Amino acid sequence: MLVHPQFDPVAVKIGPLAIHWYGISYLVAFGLFLWLASLKVKQPQFAERGWTRRDVEDLLFFGVLGVVVGGRLGYVLFYVFPDNPLDIFAVWKGGMSFHGGLLGVIVAMMLYAWRRGRQFFEVTDLIAPCVPTGLASGRIGNFINGELWGRAADPSLPWAMIFPQAHEATPVPRHPSQLYQFALEGIALFVILWLYSKKPRATGAVSGVFLIGYGLFRFIVEYFREPDRELGLQALGMSRGQWLCVPMVLAGIAIWWWANRKKALKA
Repeated sequence: MLVHPQFDPVAVKIGPLAIHWYGISYLVAFGLFLWLASLKVKQPQFAERGWTRRDVEDLLFFGVLGVVVGGRLGYVLFYVFPDNPLDIFAVWKGGMSFHGGLLGVIVAMMLYAWRRGRQFFEVTDLIAPCVPTGLASGRIGNFINGELWGRAADPSLPWAMIFPQAHEATPVPRHPSQLYQFALEGIALFVILWLYSKKPRATGAVSGVFLIGYGLFRFIVEYFREPDRELGLQALGMSRGQWLCVPMVLAGIAIWWWANRKKALKA
């Protein structure tokens, strides 16, 4: 049985200035997006449509706004509201929601597509394969902070881990679910999307696969992740995160089917 290393959440401290590992994980995520998206726009299906590195930089700006604003609003709406609606302003308490961040990015990409006269799904097909590595970086940040730990695990599990941050009278070995999410939502989803998008696909198909893949992987990992204490398990023994993944997967299937059917009708 392992014990969480209890990393110092502060990576660097210079006088009153403290740089946290979680903040660094966000910078790494944005840097990886910039690099991968710059590679993507060189592929024929995007280069021939006039995509450039400058477009990628603008996408990153819009995406950051969407992630930060949407992630915070989503956390409060999905996990805190209506009990503590004013927590939306209590940013010092932390709290971000992936599903809220996704909605924020969707709105930001709609605005970007409208301003640039591009199809919405053309934009999301470009960014979708570049997102999972950022998710992976964020999960490493969660692990370093010792937050979002997993459910109780069999003590015989070789990687079962004690999280002192749980402040339990009797320490419970738990699944390091942050690392499960790193492996599935981050690395596995990146490989799937990157390989799938190497060939030209129907506009919207890559976006659909992203929604399906993330939704399924997150749904699976939620069986190993400790539910939010205030919410617990809900209908059918599923967590709030799992219920949020259901419409995500259904939407992904619908978008993928629509994209390929539209392409087939044009053929």
